[in-house]
Amino acid sequence: MLERLDLVRLAPRRILDAGSGPPQRALSRRYAGAQVIALDFAAEMLAAPGFGWFRKQPQPVCADLAALPFTADSIDLAWSSMVMHWIAEPLAALRELHRVLAPEGLLMFSTLGPDTLKELRAAAGESRVHAFIDMHDLGDMLVACGFSAPVMDMEVLTVAYRSPDALLEDLRRSGQTSARADRPRGLAGRHFAERLRGALGAAPRATFEVVYGHAWKSAPRAPEAAKAIRFQRRIS
Repeated sequence: MLERLDLVRLAPRRILDAGSGPPQRALSRRYAGAQVIALDFAAEMLAAPGFGWFRKQPQPVCADLAALPFTADSIDLAWSSMVMHWIAEPLAALRELHRVLAPEGLLMFSTLGPDTLKELRAAAGESRVHAFIDMHDLGDMLVACGFSAPVMDMEVLTVAYRSPDALLEDLRRSGQTSARADRPRGLAGRHFAERLRGALGAAPRATFEVVYGHAWKSAPRAPEAAKAIRFQRRIS
Protein backbone atom coordinates (compact mmCIF):
# COMPACT_ATOMS: atom_id res chain seq x y z
CA MET A 1 0.00 0.00 0.00
CA LEU A 2 2.83 2.38 0.80
CA GLU A 3 4.44 1.69 -2.58
CA ARG A 4 1.17 2.51 -4.33
CA LEU A 5 1.24 5.99 -2.82
CA ASP A 6 4.26 6.66 -5.07
CA LEU A 7 1.84 6.64 -8.01
CA VAL A 8 -0.59 9.12 -6.43
CA ARG A 9 -0.33 12.88 -6.51
CA LEU A 10 -1.49 13.78 -3.05
CA ALA A 11 -0.43 16.33 -0.46
CA PRO A 12 -2.75 15.59 2.47
CA ARG A 13 -3.07 17.98 5.36
CA ARG A 14 -4.99 15.52 7.54
CA ILE A 15 -4.67 11.71 7.39
CA LEU A 16 -6.92 9.18 9.10
CA ASP A 17 -5.31 5.83 9.91
CA ALA A 18 -8.50 3.84 10.46
CA GLY A 19 -7.59 0.83 12.58
CA SER A 20 -4.23 2.11 13.63
CA GLY A 21 -1.03 0.11 13.67
CA PRO A 22 2.61 0.33 12.60
CA PRO A 23 1.81 1.75 9.10
CA GLN A 24 0.84 5.10 10.61
CA ARG A 25 4.51 5.61 11.53
CA ALA A 26 5.42 5.29 7.85
CA LEU A 27 2.62 7.71 6.96
CA SER A 28 4.06 10.21 9.43
CA ARG A 29 7.45 9.91 7.74
CA ARG A 30 6.05 10.19 4.22
CA TYR A 31 3.81 13.19 4.93
CA ALA A 32 5.83 15.03 7.55
CA GLY A 33 3.68 18.16 7.38
CA ALA A 34 0.36 16.35 7.79
CA GLN A 35 -1.65 15.70 10.90
CA VAL A 36 -2.06 11.94 11.35
CA ILE A 37 -5.06 10.72 13.34
CA ALA A 38 -4.60 7.20 14.70
CA LEU A 39 -8.05 5.69 15.22
CA ASP A 40 -8.87 2.30 16.71
CA PHE A 41 -11.84 0.70 18.45
CA ALA A 42 -9.49 -0.85 21.04
CA ALA A 43 -7.88 1.67 23.38
CA GLU A 44 -5.07 -0.81 24.07
CA MET A 45 -3.92 -0.54 20.45
CA LEU A 46 -3.59 3.22 20.78
CA ALA A 47 -1.44 2.77 23.88
CA ALA A 48 0.84 0.23 22.23
CA PRO A 49 4.60 0.88 22.10
CA GLY A 50 5.63 2.94 19.11
CA PHE A 51 3.48 6.00 19.62
CA GLY A 52 5.55 9.05 20.31
CA TRP A 53 8.56 8.09 18.16
CA PHE A 54 8.12 11.23 16.09
CA ARG A 55 8.35 14.89 16.98
CA LYS A 56 4.83 15.31 15.64
CA GLN A 57 2.92 12.52 17.32
CA PRO A 58 -0.20 10.99 15.77
CA GLN A 59 -3.36 12.04 17.53
CA PRO A 60 -4.97 8.93 19.09
CA VAL A 61 -8.75 8.61 18.87
CA CYS A 62 -10.71 5.64 20.26
CA ALA A 63 -13.87 5.29 18.17
CA ASP A 64 -15.96 3.01 15.97
CA LEU A 65 -15.15 3.07 12.26
CA ALA A 66 -18.89 2.98 11.52
CA ALA A 67 -19.50 6.14 13.61
CA LEU A 68 -16.53 8.45 13.07
CA PRO A 69 -16.33 11.48 15.39
CA PHE A 70 -15.19 13.86 12.62
CA THR A 71 -16.95 16.51 10.61
CA ALA A 72 -17.75 15.97 6.95
CA ASP A 73 -15.07 16.78 4.35
CA SER A 74 -12.32 16.97 7.00
CA ILE A 75 -9.91 14.17 5.93
CA ASP A 76 -7.68 14.19 2.85
CA LEU A 77 -6.38 10.61 3.00
CA ALA A 78 -8.23 7.72 4.68
CA TRP A 79 -5.97 4.71 5.19
CA SER A 80 -7.19 1.35 6.50
CA SER A 81 -4.83 -1.63 6.63
CA MET A 82 -6.24 -5.08 7.48
CA VAL A 83 -9.34 -3.79 9.29
CA MET A 84 -12.39 -4.20 7.04
CA HIS A 85 -12.69 -7.96 7.61
CA TRP A 86 -13.24 -7.36 11.34
CA ILE A 87 -16.26 -5.07 10.76
CA ALA A 88 -19.72 -6.60 10.90
CA GLU A 89 -21.14 -4.06 8.42
CA PRO A 90 -18.38 -2.81 6.08
CA LEU A 91 -20.92 -0.77 4.09
CA ALA A 92 -21.60 1.44 7.13
CA ALA A 93 -17.87 2.01 7.64
CA LEU A 94 -17.34 2.87 3.96
CA ARG A 95 -20.21 5.36 4.11
CA GLU A 96 -18.60 7.04 7.10
CA LEU A 97 -15.23 7.17 5.35
CA HIS A 98 -16.87 8.77 2.31
CA ARG A 99 -18.61 11.32 4.55
CA VAL A 100 -15.45 12.49 6.33
CA LEU A 101 -13.27 12.55 3.20
CA ALA A 102 -12.78 15.95 1.60
CA PRO A 103 -13.66 16.36 -2.08
CA GLU A 104 -10.90 14.76 -4.18
CA GLY A 105 -9.78 12.87 -1.07
CA LEU A 106 -8.46 9.32 -1.34
CA LEU A 107 -9.48 6.11 0.43
CA MET A 108 -6.92 3.30 0.40
CA PHE A 109 -7.43 0.00 2.20
CA SER A 110 -6.45 -3.65 2.40
CA THR A 111 -8.39 -6.57 3.82
CA LEU A 112 -8.66 -10.35 3.55
CA GLY A 113 -10.71 -12.18 0.91
CA PRO A 114 -12.80 -15.38 1.06
CA ASP A 115 -9.99 -17.80 0.17
CA THR A 116 -8.13 -16.81 3.34
CA LEU A 117 -7.48 -19.79 5.65
CA LYS A 118 -9.37 -22.14 3.34
CA GLU A 119 -7.24 -25.05 4.57
CA LEU A 120 -8.15 -24.35 8.19
CA ARG A 121 -11.83 -23.93 7.23
CA ALA A 122 -11.87 -27.32 5.55
CA ALA A 123 -10.22 -28.94 8.58
CA ALA A 124 -12.10 -27.20 11.41
CA GLY A 125 -15.52 -26.55 9.85
CA GLU A 126 -17.15 -23.50 8.31
CA SER A 127 -18.53 -22.05 11.57
CA ARG A 128 -15.14 -22.09 13.34
CA VAL A 129 -13.25 -19.89 10.86
CA HIS A 130 -13.85 -16.21 10.23
CA ALA A 131 -15.77 -15.30 7.06
CA PHE A 132 -14.28 -12.80 4.58
CA ILE A 133 -15.95 -10.58 1.96
CA ASP A 134 -15.38 -11.00 -1.76
CA MET A 135 -13.36 -8.34 -3.59
CA HIS A 136 -16.19 -7.64 -6.05
CA ASP A 137 -18.71 -7.10 -3.26
CA LEU A 138 -16.41 -4.51 -1.70
CA GLY A 139 -16.12 -2.76 -5.06
CA ASP A 140 -19.93 -2.64 -5.31
CA MET A 141 -20.06 -1.14 -1.81
CA LEU A 142 -17.64 1.61 -2.81
CA VAL A 143 -19.87 2.57 -5.74
CA ALA A 144 -22.99 2.44 -3.54
CA CYS A 145 -21.33 4.84 -1.09
CA GLY A 146 -20.62 7.39 -3.82
CA PHE A 147 -16.91 6.78 -4.39
CA SER A 148 -15.59 7.31 -7.90
CA ALA A 149 -13.01 5.36 -9.94
CA PRO A 150 -12.77 2.42 -7.51
CA VAL A 151 -9.92 0.00 -8.20
CA MET A 152 -9.82 -3.47 -6.64
CA ASP A 153 -7.17 -6.17 -6.97
CA MET A 154 -5.74 -9.01 -4.92
CA GLU A 155 -2.81 -11.31 -4.37
CA VAL A 156 -2.63 -14.77 -2.83
CA LEU A 157 0.06 -15.60 -0.27
CA THR A 158 0.71 -19.16 0.91
CA VAL A 159 2.57 -19.73 4.18
CA ALA A 160 4.07 -23.14 4.99
CA TYR A 161 4.35 -24.26 8.63
CA ARG A 162 6.46 -26.97 10.24
CA SER A 163 3.50 -28.29 12.26
CA PRO A 164 -0.21 -27.71 12.95
CA ASP A 165 0.69 -26.19 16.33
CA ALA A 166 2.98 -23.66 14.63
CA LEU A 167 0.12 -22.55 12.36
CA LEU A 168 -2.36 -22.20 15.23
CA GLU A 169 0.16 -20.37 17.41
CA ASP A 170 0.94 -17.96 14.57
CA LEU A 171 -2.76 -17.14 14.19
CA ARG A 172 -3.15 -16.59 17.94
CA ARG A 173 -0.11 -14.34 18.22
CA SER A 174 -1.17 -12.24 15.22
CA GLY A 175 -4.70 -11.81 16.59
CA GLN A 176 -6.32 -13.64 13.67
CA THR A 177 -9.20 -15.15 15.60
CA SER A 178 -12.81 -15.62 14.51
CA ALA A 179 -15.22 -12.75 15.20
CA ARG A 180 -18.24 -14.25 13.44
CA ALA A 181 -21.45 -14.03 15.46
CA ASP A 182 -22.38 -17.70 14.92
CA ARG A 183 -19.06 -19.13 16.07
CA PRO A 184 -19.15 -21.86 18.77
CA ARG A 185 -18.73 -20.30 22.21
CA GLY A 186 -17.78 -23.31 24.29
CA LEU A 187 -14.47 -25.12 24.62
CA ALA A 188 -13.88 -27.53 21.75
CA GLY A 189 -12.11 -30.14 23.83
CA ARG A 190 -9.06 -32.37 23.42
CA HIS A 191 -10.63 -34.74 20.89
CA PHE A 192 -11.51 -31.87 18.54
CA ALA A 193 -7.93 -30.53 18.81
CA GLU A 194 -6.55 -33.95 17.90
CA ARG A 195 -8.90 -34.27 14.90
CA LEU A 196 -7.98 -30.76 13.78
CA ARG A 197 -4.25 -31.45 13.88
CA GLY A 198 -4.77 -34.66 11.95
CA ALA A 199 -6.88 -32.91 9.26
CA LEU A 200 -4.31 -30.14 8.87
CA GLY A 201 -1.49 -32.61 8.28
CA ALA A 202 2.08 -32.75 9.51
CA ALA A 203 3.27 -29.73 7.47
CA PRO A 204 0.18 -27.57 6.90
CA ARG A 205 -0.15 -24.56 4.64
CA ALA A 206 -2.26 -21.45 5.12
CA THR A 207 -3.60 -19.32 2.27
CA PHE A 208 -4.13 -15.59 2.67
CA GLU A 209 -6.06 -13.76 -0.04
CA VAL A 210 -5.03 -10.11 0.38
CA VAL A 211 -7.47 -7.65 -1.20
CA TYR A 212 -6.47 -4.07 -2.03
CA GLY A 213 -8.79 -1.22 -2.87
CA HIS A 214 -8.68 2.49 -3.47
CA ALA A 215 -11.19 5.08 -4.60
CA TRP A 216 -11.68 8.84 -4.69
CA LYS A 217 -14.37 11.14 -3.39
CA SER A 218 -15.43 13.23 -6.36
CA ALA A 219 -15.57 17.00 -6.13
CA PRO A 220 -19.17 18.26 -6.21
CA ARG A 221 -20.41 19.34 -9.63
CA ALA A 222 -20.80 23.04 -10.27
CA PRO A 223 -24.46 24.15 -10.27
CA GLU A 224 -24.26 25.02 -13.98
CA ALA A 225 -23.00 21.53 -14.84
CA ALA A 226 -25.76 19.89 -12.80
CA LYS A 227 -28.39 22.02 -14.56
CA ALA A 228 -26.96 21.09 -17.97
CA ILE A 229 -27.15 17.37 -17.11
CA ARG A 230 -30.79 17.69 -16.01
CA PHE A 231 -31.62 19.64 -19.19
CA GLN A 232 -29.99 16.98 -21.38
CA ARG A 233 -31.99 14.28 -19.66
CA ARG A 234 -35.27 16.15 -20.25
CA ILE A 235 -34.69 16.63 -23.98
CA SER A 236 -33.35 13.06 -24.55
